[in-house]
Amino acid sequence: MAYKNTSEAGMFDHEFTLEALSGMGNPLSALKEVLDFEQFRPILEPVFAKENRKSNAGRRGLDPVFMMKVMFLQRLYGLGDKQIEYQILDRMSFREFLDIKSVDDVPDEKTVWKYKDILAKNGTWDKLFDQFNKYLEALGLIVNEGKIVDASFVIAPRQRNSREENKQIKEGKGGELWGDNPHKKCHKDTDARWTQKRNETFFGYKDHVVICRKTKLIRGYETTAANVHDSRMAKKLASKCDGNGESMWLDAGYAGTDQDIVSENMSPIICEKGYRNKPLTDEQKKSNREKSKVRCLVEHTFGFMEQTMCGLVFRGIGMVRAKACIAMTNLVYNMCRLAQINQYHAEWIK
Repeated sequence: MAYKNTSEAGMFDHEFTLEALSGMGNPLSALKEVLDFEQFRPILEPVFAKENRKSNAGRRGLDPVFMMKVMFLQRLYGLGDKQIEYQILDRMSFREFLDIKSVDDVPDEKTVWKYKDILAKNGTWDKLFDQFNKYLEALGLIVNEGKIVDASFVIAPRQRNSREENKQIKEGKGGELWGDNPHKKCHKDTDARWTQKRNETFFGYKDHVVICRKTKLIRGYETTAANVHDSRMAKKLASKCDGNGESMWLDAGYAGTDQDIVSENMSPIICEKGYRNKPLTDEQKKSNREKSKVRCLVEHTFGFMEQTMCGLVFRGIGMVRAKACIAMTNLVYNMCRLAQINQYHAEWIK
C-alpha cells in the first residue's frame, strides 16, 4: 500500500507556516500588532547603562526592550528561565514575536535571570506598570465607572524549617538564621508566610488589586505576605485608583473598611458577612447576590492569571523579587487585556 511521502522544505515554508499559525488563531500575532514595547525604552535603558565601563572589550549587552519581550513571554506562559530559552529555540511563533532570525540571538537562561534580577532590585517593574497605565489613559481606557478590589494568593516554594526556626522567622529574626551555611540561607525565604483559608493551607504572598469595573484593567496593586488580611490593604488600593466620587465593590472579607474607602472620596459597596449565631437573613443574601454580580468581575482577572498565565506562582526568594514578579504579572495581564479589548471592544479605544 502506498503512502504519501513527507515533502521537501520549500523556499516559502517559513511564510506559509506563519500564515497557518495566524489562521489557527496565534495569540502572539495579535499581541504583536497591539503592543508597543518601545514606550518602555526610556525607563529600561538607564537601568542597564554601564556608566563605568572602562573599554568596549567583551560581548555587548542585549537590547533591554528585546529582553523585556522575552520576560513578557516567560510570564505569559508561566515558564522558568531554562524553559523560556528552550521554547524560543523550539517555537517559531516565539521567534517571530521577538523578531529573531538566528538561534545565535536566543538569550540563555543565565542572561534571562540576570536581566530579570536587575529589574527586580531597581523596582523597575512598578515604573513600567505606571507607564503602561499612562498609555491606557491616552487610549481612553481609564474610565470612572467604579472599581473592584480583591486579592489572590501567590504561591512560593514551601520551606521545610524546624519549629524553632519558624518561630524566629515570625519574630522578624530570620536574617540571623543559617549564618554558618550561606548556601542554605540563600534558598530560604524569610519574607513569605503561611496562612489558611477554607481549611486549605497556603505559603507565599498576596497580590492585592483594584480593577476598573468596565474594562477589567488593573489600576493599582499591593504586594504583601500571605498572612496579611485583605482588609488592611483597602485604603491603600482606594488611594491608587483616583476614583473620586466612584463606587467601589468589595467582598465580605473587607467588612469594616467603610470609613477607609469613604476617606478616599469613594462609596463602598461591601457584601455583608454572617457571624456565628447570627446568619445572614434572606434579604441580606439577596442584597449580596446583587452586589456580587459586579464584584465577581475581578475573578475574571485572577482566572486569566491562573489559566492562561499558568498560575499565580513565584519561583524566587524574598519580598523584593516577589514584588517584581507580582508587578510583572499585573503588567502582562493588562497588556493581554488591551489586546482583548482591541479585538472585542474596539469602540472603547479613542
